[in-house]
Amino acid sequence: MSRISKTTLPKRLLGTSGLEVSALGLGCMGMTGVYGDTPDRGEMVALLHAAVDAGVTFFDTAEVYGPFTNEELLGEALSQVRDQIVIATKFGFALGAPSGERRFGTDSRPENIRAVTEASLKRLRTDRIDLLYQHRVDPQVPIEEVAGTVRDLISEGKVLHFGMSEAAPATIRKAHAVQQVAAVQSEFSLWHRDPEQELLPTLEELGIGFVPFSPLGAGFLTGQIGRDTQFASGDYRNNVPRFQPEVREANLALVDLITRIASVKNATPAQISLAWLLARKPWIVPIPGTTKRHRLDENLGAALIDLDAEDLARIDDALVHIELKGSRLSEAALSLTGR
Repeated sequence: MSRISKTTLPKRLLGTSGLEVSALGLGCMGMTGVYGDTPDRGEMVALLHAAVDAGVTFFDTAEVYGPFTNEELLGEALSQVRDQIVIATKFGFALGAPSGERRFGTDSRPENIRAVTEASLKRLRTDRIDLLYQHRVDPQVPIEEVAGTVRDLISEGKVLHFGMSEAAPATIRKAHAVQQVAAVQSEFSLWHRDPEQELLPTLEELGIGFVPFSPLGAGFLTGQIGRDTQFASGDYRNNVPRFQPEVREANLALVDLITRIASVKNATPAQISLAWLLARKPWIVPIPGTTKRHRLDENLGAALIDLDAEDLARIDDALVHIELKGSRLSEAALSLTGR
């Protein structure tokens, strides 16, 4: 497998926002622990440096990852190359409000958005956030008020672009009317294709970029998870219905399909899964996460794989005969999506 470099990793524009990033970004959530033990910090700094050297310019974090420690990690690792990269972070969970009563769940009150932004700037060791997402829609705060607050932060130079995560098309439209939404982030992969129905057409109409998270199905599409795989005690996948042992074997039919395609293309299942996303629209930028250098190289290699219309049609035809079992998220997590 040839190692991709800054000269071979292509760039993409997120919709009509003018925000240009590498065709594949790096989701950094797992670098501060959600899959069991927290990885070694020095190794994660080295991995972030390797991503920059390979041409990755798009790094995804959030205050809630850790919480707080993920942003601190990126601030430490990337401050010396700050002008070469794009950092996306997020607000929107109630991790401790600056004033008023602390609430559980979402918190997109204007005072909290401002407080989170200031704290994120310090942790990231930067004077601006390139892309600031609302992590989850807050049903207690009108989306127009949220978008207006971010618009003000943009006018102050503290934020450059506004994004939304796991938001419904109608909500995105309301926000976009107040402040241009540069990108929307939601789960999308061969493992979860719901965005095809309403979300992708809406984003294409409005000129908004799409950033699929969990593009490898939290590792399932890599082919490294089998029927009898045991996850660490702190791994969040233990609570995900789709990963339960009783349904996992049925879901492996999808992995078998991807593996067959990969063998024809001289690629890995992970690369085919990412190449499928890249082939869908030129404004789609997946953000696979990893804590391992060889997986980083493998994922980035997907940018060099060409899936043409015939390949995509063949995949679609095969997917019709595969029924995935179990929900992609726990019931509590699903309640915060698609608002």
